[in-house]
Parts: sequence; structure tokens; C-alpha cells
Amino acid sequence: MSSLPGGFLCVRVLRGIDLVSCDAKGSDPYVVLSLDGQKLKTSVMKKTVNPLWNEDLTLAVMDASAPIKLEVFDKDTFSKDDMMGDAEFDVEALAQIVQMDLEDIRSGTVVRTVRPGGTGSCLADESHIIWDKGHVVQDLLLRLRNVDSGVIHLQLRWVATPPEGLLPMQ
Repeated sequence: MSSLPGGFLCVRVLRGIDLVSCDAKGSDPYVVLSLDGQKLKTSVMKKTVNPLWNEDLTLAVMDASAPIKLEVFDKDTFSKDDMMGDAEFDVEALAQIVQMDLEDIRSGTVVRTVRPGGTGSCLADESHIIWDKGHVVQDLLLRLRNVDSGVIHLQLRWVATPPEGLLPMQ
């Protein structure tokens, strides 16, 4: 179990790239993120296999090594939604950087690069962890599994909560 400082993981679901088409009239994709009983989803994008979501979903992360499951579905009106692929990722590398003292580092500095590899890795390309204006940010391109094509572009940002006793007075 990897310990994390208090805070939340803000997952910005940016876009889908070359998702599989599930219907003759085009797919209506949405993304579902799942972690430790939490389940969050994006809005549905109509008739596209290259959706632009730009939506933030916020998860409470207790264990940085626990995989976060991402699923993409095609919204159907009269039947069960079709699976358009899935992927998993963890925030272990991000958590290690969050615990470092980065205050003296220039904004925009790449602090670490995570490379795809290993069995079960869904990373489609290198992923840079950046110190950006007081936040640790990581861009991810995840290759979807169990389908012929599809990549989801995410941006992860750790949002720290102030230590107990330092919360602003109401």
C-alpha cells in the first residue's frame, strides 16, 4: 500500500482518438472511471469516434497502487450500452512526485517520465509528470483493450487538502 498525502485526484478526460464505431449512425461514447466503490462518468458525446470531453472527474485515492479502471461505452437508447474498450492505470509514479518538495522548481519542469511497458500496461506513449504552477500534473494516453482501436487522453492532477487545523474559518 502506497501512502498518499491528503487530497484528491482530479482526472480530466480530454478526448478519445479513433474509437471503434458501434452503430451505423456513429457512436455516442462516454467514459466511466471506477476506483474503490467510486464510479464517475462523463457526459455522452453524440455521433463521434473522436470525442472531445474536457471534463473533470475527481476521485478520492487511498492506495496509489490500486488500479483505476476506465471503460468507454456507446450510449444506446433501446438496448444495453455497448462496450467500446477499457484500460487501467495507477497513480504510483504521480504519488511519488507529490510527496517531494518541488517548491523551488520552475513551473513547466518535467519531473519524471513514465514509459509504456510491462504486461498489462495500457500506456500508449511516454507520460510526463510536470510541476505546473504549484500542481503535479501527468498527461496519459491510454490504449483501450478488448477492441481493435481507440486511445483515451487524460490529464491527472493531484489536489492537496490543507492539513487539519489549517482550514479557513467559516
